[in-house]
Amino acid sequence: MEITVVDVPERGRFEIRDDDRVVGFATYHVDGELMTLPHTEVDPTMGGRGLGTTLVTGVLTSARERHLHVLPYCSFIRKYLLDHPGDLDLVTEADRPTFGLVTADS
Repeated sequence: MEITVVDVPERGRFEIRDDDRVVGFATYHVDGELMTLPHTEVDPTMGGRGLGTTLVTGVLTSARERHLHVLPYCSFIRKYLLDHPGDLDLVTEADRPTFGLVTADS
């Protein structure tokens, strides 16, 4: 089992793959310096293996490498950001209250 996260821009999504099998995805749209993240999904038969976290890590790493800010409309990505405050800088301070991402450190 080789897990990879792949950007598939023609489909507007990142895919997480187990070898060649797509087992999940995160949809996105880039407009200027913003990456909108509306939905993340992992095959329920693959649950409990941390694939959602691996997928979101890959998406946010790509956003950071591309110098983009994110709009985390997806609840799973918002939860990830709350659990990983080191990535919270990817959401502008002005947008954090919109997504319930105001923390004691903010």
